Formats: sequence, structure tokens, C-alpha cells
Amino acid sequence: MSDSIPRLLDSARLLFELQRSHQIAQSFAGRLQPEEIARCVTDGAIEQFDCALARIWLVESDRTALRLVASSGLYTHTNGSFARVPMGAFKVGKIAQNCVSFLSNQLSEETWVKDRDWAIANQIRGFAGYPLIASGEAIGVLAIFSHQPLAAEFLEVLQGLCTAVTVALQTALQYQKDKQAWQAIAQGEEGQVLSDRLARLLGTTRLTMLGTERSLGPSHTYLFLQAAEILNRVDCNYCRLTYDSDAVSLEAIAGLPAEQFERSPAGTSHIETAFEALSIAIHTLGGVLQLQTSREQAVLQVFLRLPNLSPSRDIAICIRCQQPVLQLAFTQLAYLAGLTVAASPAATIPILSDSPEGLAEGDRLLWIQVGPGPKPAAARACLDLSVTPPQLRQAIETVMQGETWGLETPMAKALSISTREREIVGLLAAGLRDRDIARQLHISESTVKFHINKVLVKLNARTRYQVLHQLTAQGWL
Repeated sequence: MSDSIPRLLDSARLLFELQRSHQIAQSFAGRLQPEEIARCVTDGAIEQFDCALARIWLVESDRTALRLVASSGLYTHTNGSFARVPMGAFKVGKIAQNCVSFLSNQLSEETWVKDRDWAIANQIRGFAGYPLIASGEAIGVLAIFSHQPLAAEFLEVLQGLCTAVTVALQTALQYQKDKQAWQAIAQGEEGQVLSDRLARLLGTTRLTMLGTERSLGPSHTYLFLQAAEILNRVDCNYCRLTYDSDAVSLEAIAGLPAEQFERSPAGTSHIETAFEALSIAIHTLGGVLQLQTSREQAVLQVFLRLPNLSPSRDIAICIRCQQPVLQLAFTQLAYLAGLTVAASPAATIPILSDSPEGLAEGDRLLWIQVGPGPKPAAARACLDLSVTPPQLRQAIETVMQGETWGLETPMAKALSISTREREIVGLLAAGLRDRDIARQLHISESTVKFHINKVLVKLNARTRYQVLHQLTAQGWL
């Protein structure tokens, strides 16, 4: 497909490239190593877009430079002259610093190019750079070098791809950070109970403990210690750790200085913001976090509760999710449900997945419904993102007994797209123009536009390309 990029101006060709970017996104689904994700993207760019060189840099933790983590095409090594790029230096550093995408089809004539002779010798004409943006700042940069000119619309293709890459990388980086923290907790203070660690962190605050103290998993311990570190920033005057039969909870009351009541644009105090940063991990583990701030009394009340299920590990399951965030979430849910997570599928092990691809006939599939769209015919159970650990275990046990679970009541509403609208979108996906669709369906061109606009509204999409990309990704096309 040596001429695919220059022809992106054609709508059918653009759809084709969007589908190929979706294939790249599928290649790194479920991976939790940032370097592996980046390499899947650069390898995929070479294969799918027929470019000469593809590279990804990640911003270092101190945000002073970018580190080259993946390179495919002309060069596959990551230790050359551009292995580390200072923030704001060269075009890659500027893209990261300013969070602005860039495209040029005259690379050898650009003044910022360090080695113009290299571009001429290797016949590199096109360059596209796109920032990987999370929370308003770049965490990395994807750069594409091409022998052929790049159409301006190629940046739209990169936008969709880079959104998926950013989510995957952000999840992987957070997973690695949490994993290191959990391992440090498990290895660094082995043998010390949670109450001893909390008492040391809280300093002069008197800690009360109720119930019989027992060993907790690294993730639970990590969250309780993080909460104690936040409480240690303010005047914590009451803290109680309670062990119930099925959960462990931490209650605290802290006095807040006046500056803590300076509200952010979101309407939360600084200390509330710090606690809410833990909320995703807490809810993923099936826990509860409640915060109550009193400005009049200048106090903050905190209630953190995490379930403490007793894992028997007598049932195994294989988890294969396209989205890394789902892979992480359901792995933790499986842990809470007392399940063993198998590294690879087997005939006797059910598979939990949001994609039917790669499944063999006879696999016992538990389907994760993450959006509108039909369930695979092979699904023996249907789950959504609201499933609890006990429900997950019940679903697996039911499927292993040869029965179905959750299929009688659909767990997501189907798209309200009419038969005619689907027919028109299908022809649009095939590359037909409005007048061609009108001629084939024996309707007016204005009627075609009317139906397409209705689909745009239903999908909350701004362009036809977004409609086609959404429906393709969700399995409707």
C-alpha cells in the first residue's frame, strides 16, 4: 500500500486507514508493559501505513526530557543520537512541550531538521508528529516518517490512534507504579501488621483498632497507607481501624487549616483532591470512599472501606481484554472473587473477554459488555462494568456447570439505529458517495443526508468518519 497515505483525501481511503489504526490498537490490547505497547504501535505503523520509520518517545518523570522507547522501520535500535531528547528541543521536544501536532511534506527543507542529508539519502518526504496527551500534558510523542507525502487528514487518523495509545500507556505506567509500590510494601516491611505501619505514619495521632487483625493483600495495604500519608499532611486527631468479618475500614477526623479551604475550579479542597486520586483504585477493588468536609468546623471526615473476601483460589479463569484498563480492573475483581487468573486459556478454563477474536470453538466465554452492540453467539454469560466480585464468581461457577448467566436480560441498550440508517451507513462504509447511495436505494440525495445526520445525532458524532469508526469498533459494521 505504498500510495495509501497520499490518497487519504478520499473518504473511503480515510475509512480504510481508520480501520487499520483500529487494528494497531487491537495489537496492544491487554498489555501492561509501556515498552511493549509502544513497540506494537511502531511495528503496526510500519505494517499498516507503509511508512519508512515510526518512533515513540515517553516523557521522563522529571519532565525535562523524552526517552525513546520504540523504533521500527529504518532503525530498530533505541540508543542512537535521539535516544534522549530534551523537552522543547528539536521538533519532537517541541511537540511534547506545546502539545501541538505537526505535519510536513518537505522534510529535507525544514530548518529544524538536524540532518537534511539523511532525509534526502533515504528519500524521506513526509513527517507527522502527534503528542500523547493525558490530563492536559504530553506523556509522549508518536512520530511517523514517510517516503510519500502525507495528507492533512492523516492527523485525524493519528488522533484516534494516539487516544487509544495514551489510555493504554497511562494505564500501564500507573500499573507499573502501583506494582512497585505494592511489592515494596510486601517486601520492605514483611512481618509488620497494618496497625503498626499506620501508627508510625500518623505520628502523634492516637490510633484505635477494633476486631481481630489479619493479613491483607498488598493492594489493600497500599491504599490504607496512602490514606494515612494524606491524613499526615493535616491535623488528624482521630483514627480508627476496624476489622469486620468481610471488610476492613478506616475512619478518621482531621482538622484543616484555612488554606485547605481554597477551592479548586472543581469545587473541592486540596486534601479532598488528594483522596479522590485514590478513588479509582478503591472502587476497582469493590471498596467505598466517603469524604465530608465542614467549613464551619474546619474538619474533614474520612471513611474508607475495602472488602476482605477470603480467596479459595479453587477456580481459574483466563482474562483477555482489548482495553488495558479492563484487563487491570477485571484482574483485580477476579482476585477479590477468590479466583486464580490463568496466563493462557485451556479447555477447562472459562475466558472473560470483550472481544470474540482469537477464541476457539467450544471456549466457555463470559462476555464483557462495554457499549452498545450485539453479544457473540458463543457467549455463555454477559457482564458489565457494574459487576461485583461475588457476581463474577457466581457467573463463572454457573458457566462451569453448563448453564448461562445474565443473557436473559441484556446489560446494554442497543443502538436505536433504524434498518434504513444501517443500510445507508453500510454503503457509506463501502466507499459510496451520497448520490451513489441515493441511486442504489432509489431515494433522493437529500434523504440520504437526512438519515446520515440522524445517525450523527444518535452517536453524538461530529463527522461521518467518527460514525464509521465508532460503528466499526463496536462491531456494528
